Amino acid sequence: MTLLPEIAHSGERTTVSYARLHAFTARLFAEHGIPDHRAHLAAEALCHGDLCGFDSHGLFNLTRLYLPLLRSGRVDPTAEPTTRIDLGACAVLDARRALGLWAAAEAVDAAAHRALEHGVGLVPVRGGTHFGCAGFHAARAAERGLVGIVASNCGSQRIARPPLGALAMLGTNPISVAAPALEGHPFVLDMSTTTVPTGKVRVAASDGERVPPGWLADDTGNPVTDPAAVDRGEAHLRWLGGEPATGAHKGFGLGLVVEVLSALLSGAGVGPAPAALDGDGGPHGRDDDIGYFVLVLAPDLLRPGGAFAADARSLFGTLLDCPAAAGEPVRYPGWHEAERAARRRRDGVPLRASVHRELVELGLDESDVDGGAR
Repeated sequence: MTLLPEIAHSGERTTVSYARLHAFTARLFAEHGIPDHRAHLAAEALCHGDLCGFDSHGLFNLTRLYLPLLRSGRVDPTAEPTTRIDLGACAVLDARRALGLWAAAEAVDAAAHRALEHGVGLVPVRGGTHFGCAGFHAARAAERGLVGIVASNCGSQRIARPPLGALAMLGTNPISVAAPALEGHPFVLDMSTTTVPTGKVRVAASDGERVPPGWLADDTGNPVTDPAAVDRGEAHLRWLGGEPATGAHKGFGLGLVVEVLSALLSGAGVGPAPAALDGDGGPHGRDDDIGYFVLVLAPDLLRPGGAFAADARSLFGTLLDCPAAAGEPVRYPGWHEAERAARRRRDGVPLRASVHRELVELGLDESDVDGGAR
């Protein structure tokens, strides 16, 4: 089996066992009022980012996003989501400002339960908060042999401008699709509809690094490589596809698809509301009342006898057998993340020095540093 080398990064890293990171994060969430079982689920969702190599959606966000949300009251630690409409295969939930890290995961579980009975489970959610990695939630379905589709808008927060537009109108609007593939390596597509999520830009800014041309542009459309320019109001995110001539309308269109499915369907806050027209061109609004779109399909009910699983193994196995054109072997979305997660569960999770310092300040025992999980 070929192992993907660790992601290239600059700066010092401190390795901490995954089990200790998860236990510490769960304890911290519980200390902020989240019930224990949900605190453990939320910690699993947050640490998933560091486990799989998505630093921008891992513990980097603990002090920047989740703890401030809890301390400000924008997240209700004891919220109990309620079912607004129940049609059997479909239901609409109100998360009531619950921590999205666990609320989205429970929505997937609810959709999976419906799918196992009806073949399909559709659960739009309103009243949500930031839920971390979309792929973590969609993969919960794949772990049960199901197909999961999860998307989220950014509530009333506007970050990206329409192609040729002068005002920010939409969020980064992530979407994930997960399905069983090869053993231990599910297919997991997890993507923002902008070129990158804002978290990747802020990680680069925190490390004092430049970003590749194509991530950001200034008001005239010229590329910007200084990630700090976003928070200075001198640059904005671009859509997948880049320029209008090279397909920016595709990323923008996908962003609108997510807005329709996650917000209009559930009744959550939307980005392109009339208030968006009062913007100054930069990001504005708040990511409150986020909407989730959760759809789970049960392949074995739609194709009895294991035909789906057999064909999936053939499909993804054939991709792996594709000859490489430039040295690196062909892999499908989710493969490298599964490899990296297995390695980091065994050897420990490398944290940026700044993130490790923040965790120590929050109470992580410095003796928890080691070369792997013990």
